[in-house]
Amino acid sequence: MASVNAFSVDGCPAFLSGTGAVSADIVTTMKAIAFNTPGDPDVFEVMELPDPEVGPGEVLIRVQATAVSPVDTSVRARKRADDGPIVVGMDAAGVIEAIDEAADTDLTVGDKVMAVVMPNGTHGGYAQRISVSADSVVRMPKGTTFAEAATLPMNGLTARLALDTLDLPKGATLAVTGAAGMLGGNVVQLAKADGLTVIADTSEDDDDLVQELGADIVKLRGEGFAEAIRQKFPNGVDGVVDAAALVDQIVPAAKDGATIITIRGAKGERERGVTLRPISVATYDGRRDKLDELRQQVEDGVLKPRVDDVLPMEEAAEAHRRMEAGGVRGRIVLELGDLPWS
Repeated sequence: MASVNAFSVDGCPAFLSGTGAVSADIVTTMKAIAFNTPGDPDVFEVMELPDPEVGPGEVLIRVQATAVSPVDTSVRARKRADDGPIVVGMDAAGVIEAIDEAADTDLTVGDKVMAVVMPNGTHGGYAQRISVSADSVVRMPKGTTFAEAATLPMNGLTARLALDTLDLPKGATLAVTGAAGMLGGNVVQLAKADGLTVIADTSEDDDDLVQELGADIVKLRGEGFAEAIRQKFPNGVDGVVDAAALVDQIVPAAKDGATIITIRGAKGERERGVTLRPISVATYDGRRDKLDELRQQVEDGVLKPRVDDVLPMEEAAEAHRRMEAGGVRGRIVLELGDLPWS
């Protein structure tokens, strides 16, 4: 095992490249938001867990912020047989503390980065340290805070995957449901950058927001959305990203033979050859090029990070309650870090 040499950044200890060995004076536990038994948000506890080690090809991140997503609330609430503790969270933004000597990366210790995380057991974004593949980590966009960067990886990659799966040509028409939400809003912004004409559904209160995100046409959400699309586009739209999980309600809006991207597993062929196609962000785990493209688009002003609120890690239960209540615009972010540059 290669050694890890200590040094400091702005007076705070960090680590040089290595494979996980630590000196005797370095604390070997971290704080994490975890639960032992699934249930309501109050199952969360702030626990002391062992520090992760840097595996082959990985980097160790001192996490400063993590975003709360509907996936997190679903995992926390559902019944499962796994033994605890369980740590959720698919996003992380923080500072690199160590890099495995075999990692293929131009990142260096001390870089501010963002990462997409595939949670498993105690491996999740709601922890003060996490070790992930170097292919899942890129620099934070210049000018963003840790909280802003934490909102980008999972939802940004999901939006990118949705559009890549549809593979529509420039000028094609795209309907986006749930356009005011984090995923739908990212799809709207990236679709406009791809040269698509975007028709978005929204509530009346969110009209201005969705228009600011770049939608060409905004229609009210509900059962009338598909009908409203057909009035504007009699043959239907070329593709749909169903971020609001309308499923069969949105099928009439699609052209014959078109594809509707779904996010909760709905699949199969419907009337007129319209196909529901589910996607999973795990498909783009390790796609450093896609994640770095998001970084560049934020720096270019194409994609805007949206933070609804920032809460301390001790208020994870409150963050989940607010997420489950609905109406969150952007992401609630949990602050995990205690470093002075955060």
